[in-house]
Amino acid sequence: MGRPRAFDEDEAVRAAARLFAAHGYEGTSVDDLVGALGVHRGSLYKVFGSKRGLYLAALRRHLDEEVLPLTAAIAAADGLSAALAQAAAAYDSGPAAGLLLFAAAERAAADPDAAALVDEGLTALEAALAAVLGAGGAPPPGLAEALAAAVLGVRLRGRAAGGPPRAEAVLALAAHLSH
Repeated sequence: MGRPRAFDEDEAVRAAARLFAAHGYEGTSVDDLVGALGVHRGSLYKVFGSKRGLYLAALRRHLDEEVLPLTAAIAAADGLSAALAQAAAAYDSGPAAGLLLFAAAERAAADPDAAALVDEGLTALEAALAAVLGAGGAPPPGLAEALAAAVLGVRLRGRAAGGPPRAEAVLALAAHLSH
């Protein structure tokens, strides 16, 4: 009989999501994961199969626990400005905020499974924006991608400047796009 698992798999995936959101897939080594998660390398591989397996589990959890609930809240918001303000606030405060955006920029072109998860998240965002705009006001093609790219740019500029991302810049872009 094997030994019981010595770590909480859910917490490990959440912690990995935070690491991948902060450093990207390529910028997060297996040693980084092992150290931050407090698990043995063998345990990590036994449960997730590979760094990529853990990454996909983290991205899936990010979608299920952060992105999809946020898109539901956006869809129920009272107007585009309120929806975008809510999105920007959640983006800045989420434990793995931006993982979807980094996956879009870094992994989607090279990894079809990551691409499918990114597409799921962007499609949900697009549907939420369509709901806010009403039946006659479907978002223009590419709006979800444009907003995602803008948010990613803001996050990367904030990181390069040594500071946090600025949701205000996203809201300014959103206000410009909504006119």
